[in-house]
Amino acid sequence: MTKKIMAIIISLTFMLSALSAAQQEKAFSLSLEDCILKAMENNLGLAVQVLTPELADISVSMAKEKFMPQLSLSYDKTNNNSASYSWLDAAGQVTTKYTSYSAQINQLIPTGGNFSISLSTYINDTNRRFQTINPRYGSTLRFNFNQPLLKNFGFKMARREIIIAQNNREISENQFKKTVMDTIYSVEEAYWNLVYSIENLKVMKQSLKLAQELLEKNKKAVEIGTLAPIEILSAEEQVASRQADILEAEALVKNNQDLIKTVINIGAEAKTPELVKIIPKDRPVYKKKEMTLEQALSIAMANRPDLKATRIDLKNKELNLSYAKNQLFPDLSLNASYWSPGIGGDRVLYLNNNPLSGVVVGSIPGGVSDALKDAIGFKYKNWTIGLTLSLPLNTFISRAAFAQARVSLDQALLQLKNQEQQVYLEIKNALRDVQTNYQRVEARRVARELAEKKLEAEQEKLRVGLSTNYFVLQYQRDLTNAQTMELRAIIDYNLSLARLNRALGLTLKEKNISISRILK
Repeated sequence: MTKKIMAIIISLTFMLSALSAAQQEKAFSLSLEDCILKAMENNLGLAVQVLTPELADISVSMAKEKFMPQLSLSYDKTNNNSASYSWLDAAGQVTTKYTSYSAQINQLIPTGGNFSISLSTYINDTNRRFQTINPRYGSTLRFNFNQPLLKNFGFKMARREIIIAQNNREISENQFKKTVMDTIYSVEEAYWNLVYSIENLKVMKQSLKLAQELLEKNKKAVEIGTLAPIEILSAEEQVASRQADILEAEALVKNNQDLIKTVINIGAEAKTPELVKIIPKDRPVYKKKEMTLEQALSIAMANRPDLKATRIDLKNKELNLSYAKNQLFPDLSLNASYWSPGIGGDRVLYLNNNPLSGVVVGSIPGGVSDALKDAIGFKYKNWTIGLTLSLPLNTFISRAAFAQARVSLDQALLQLKNQEQQVYLEIKNALRDVQTNYQRVEARRVARELAEKKLEAEQEKLRVGLSTNYFVLQYQRDLTNAQTMELRAIIDYNLSLARLNRALGLTLKEKNISISRILK
């Protein structure tokens, strides 16, 4: 019985060990580039936005359909029966059977006109008397052309929907670029803040180590009677205070871990993202960037996707204004037709070639091919040309649409100017942040070096009995603050560089990211 219990205990121990091992944290050592690529693949916000250019592509295809040829087919069959009111017309009942076929191709042309070609054929069979051809076959080949000369005339008017759809496609792509740039900056911000929190935790641990070492020295000094017991309390207070700092630093690391895992959506690759730990591989750079305000503005005006989107939307507003103005013109149209008829059928032969005799002596067979041959061979040429002018009695709605389009264009121009002003302010602030943060790094580096020298000197003075624990602890705290502030300054400098690239519209170029590959 005891052996069975021991076996069960051992089995449970192995199971718990396996479960514990399965639930251990899984570490991912990632560079900033790795995190950006994962965000491009997994970020849910990008997954939503990537569908917008696709929808715009569909809109362009739909707009182009208006210039696709249209084929129309028709078939009609009629059987008419009526009483005969004259024995000369028919005996008892008049019967007429009529069947028609037609095919037509319509094509909208880029100038706004319409061209069509049609071929129609009919068969007419009746029991009426005095018919010279019965059944009768007829065919007509017809060309029609209609061209507006004022209203709806021109390439832009005819292709307006296509141009606007193509412009909207470019707008959606530029908006998507901005979304990608914002996502990249979010990754950079989360990544560098995580680097800061990890390094800050190291500084705090080093500070605690120094306080603990001083506490141990104080305890030994008290034991041998060279130091007052009160000094132990000061050292213990500093140890406790720095332990509290470590707790805050550890919480900051965890918060930044959660943030970057959310931004890159690590849950798409790991079933238990809460057990994943991101270990940054990169360290912040510290290289001075030189750029004038004029250079920055020139680059931003040429590369910012939001400015490009606004300028393209301005083109749409200008086109809408041109269209609204065009709709105020009279409707003057040029109409032209050219057609060729053909006829065939069974020729009815009457006595003495006199249909009035009513005596049929024979017939000469014919068919639909005769009619088609005449029509296609242009045996009988016919044409017509004319102008149609339509003048509306009231243009209130058209004039209102024109006024609306003009106000919309003025509004878009003001919006572009306002946006350019905001870009100017953003660029100016971004450049100032880069310059200021670089100077901060320089200043914080000097402050940290001085704090190190002061601590070393104070420790040496304490060793020879010329200082107290209070001053040593104070200088330790000063060094910790100086190291933290230097690290924060370096992180802020890197983030300001990232903000500057985003403000200039160069984020994708700097990170070597192709939008076309993302959209595929």
